[in-house]
Amino acid sequence: MKLTILSPGPLSTIQDAGRFGAMGKGFSPGGAMDTEAMTLANLLVGNAPGVGVVEMTMLGITARFDCDSVFALTGADMCARLNDRPVESYCSIAVRSGDVLSMKAAKTGMRAYLAVAGGFDLPVVMGSVSTNLKCGLGGFQGRKLQKGDELPLNQSVTAFQPRRLSPPDYPDSISLRVLPGPQDDAFTSQGMETFLTSAYTVTDKADRMGLRLSGEKIESKNGVDILSDGIAAGSVQIPASGTPIIMMADRQTTGGYAKIATVISADLSRAAQARPGTRIRFVQVTEAEAIRLRREAEKKRKQLGYELLYGV
Repeated sequence: MKLTILSPGPLSTIQDAGRFGAMGKGFSPGGAMDTEAMTLANLLVGNAPGVGVVEMTMLGITARFDCDSVFALTGADMCARLNDRPVESYCSIAVRSGDVLSMKAAKTGMRAYLAVAGGFDLPVVMGSVSTNLKCGLGGFQGRKLQKGDELPLNQSVTAFQPRRLSPPDYPDSISLRVLPGPQDDAFTSQGMETFLTSAYTVTDKADRMGLRLSGEKIESKNGVDILSDGIAAGSVQIPASGTPIIMMADRQTTGGYAKIATVISADLSRAAQARPGTRIRFVQVTEAEAIRLRREAEKKRKQLGYELLYGV
């Protein structure tokens, strides 16, 4: 039982909910960039939310199923076809042994996710199957997928329960809600105003480590170098260039640049789908609002999982 990669795309890796509890040893959590899309893909095929999936960047894979199975695609629209016939995203699709799934460049969004019922039968490293490319561990042999790779599946599926969701939009201009700090006091009032009133553009240097932005420079009081401290997902670093970097899944565990703000967890999936050229504005919210939004998102996910499981 396996999925054979016929064409891997430029950057396709196995990712799951992430590798936690190892930052003290220098390992970033990693995991899927768009955790919402990963979760929905898994729920559509009956998996637990954090099961490993294939994350594809800008251009999708072509792969052959060598057993009967069920899959779902979420995230960016990469014009998927099954045996050269169009298939939809955000729905569960049954396949037979020998069926070929092919995908093209993303029309909208940046990253797409392929979940297969039962998940991939891969070694768990420090509690996760996520690929850490810098360390060469996890995923499939610790690297991005290549032509000819055979990804073992946990089960062959014969029963099929159709599930469907509405796909999200990925506009060319987005707002990301942020909490100030932890080093917002390193910036002048004019610098903070610039950060919160300017539009920034995602550059072609954006990757899984961070989204590098171009735009107005943010004024600091006495430079941006600090004693290195921990970096959370969504931390907005301001390096010497004065323009923001939003730290993402493969961020370093510590860093020595001041962090003016942190993107709230409810908006990180939106940031993950921002492609080069996307315009970003930052909107300040309170800690209470950020907590409320996170709880609402978690409640919505649990309710959705129940509805998909029981068809209600």
